[in-house]
Amino acid sequence: MSKRILVVLTSHDQLGDTGNKTGFWLEELAAPYYVFKDAGAELTLASPQGGQPPLDPTSDAEESQTDDTRRFKKDSEAQAALAATHRLGDMKADDFDGVFYPGGHGPLWDLVDDSDSIRLIETFIAQGKPVASVCHAPIVLINAKDAAGEPLVKGRAVTGFTNGEEEAVGLTQVVPHLVEDALQKCGGKYTKADDFVPYVREDGQLITGQNPPSSAPTAEALIAWLERA
Repeated sequence: MSKRILVVLTSHDQLGDTGNKTGFWLEELAAPYYVFKDAGAELTLASPQGGQPPLDPTSDAEESQTDDTRRFKKDSEAQAALAATHRLGDMKADDFDGVFYPGGHGPLWDLVDDSDSIRLIETFIAQGKPVASVCHAPIVLINAKDAAGEPLVKGRAVTGFTNGEEEAVGLTQVVPHLVEDALQKCGGKYTKADDFVPYVREDGQLITGQNPPSSAPTAEALIAWLERA
């Protein structure tokens, strides 16, 4: 039986008070999308508001393109799924084997404290299923609790977009959360590689990736986890 993976995207499109747009990061959806598809997984895309989630325009710039992003943009099936994401509140952990959160700056505003997202993460963990996230998306973990009511990331090995990487893209003073600081504040055992180098941490059911180049390796780690289960 093919594995069923829920992919949760942001619905937030405003980059703080800058007047610029944000959303999800294209590579962080496109690369995992094909890792999952090529492994025979069945994908369901969801977002808090449902429908077409906002794409971070910076991730759509020519210098941000990869083979996967080009493939994704020409893939009519993928584009149709993206245009009609399910409402996150309608999703149930029972229906899936694992969940994956692509990043982009959007999740720092909406998914970080989205009650439907937190409920899903806590239920996936309670059911013994993996929760994977990459780049800015590990921020979705900071308000989730374990069965004992402790922060889910407390004492666990995690990674995510570094303070240095945020500084490199010039948004340290714009974002409501710095992922590195937020994970550490919750008691996470945060580690990182050099900026913009692929890096993945796996601790039990939690799989986290540091940055956009970590997108495919994080997805591969999720597939490997599901194949072992």
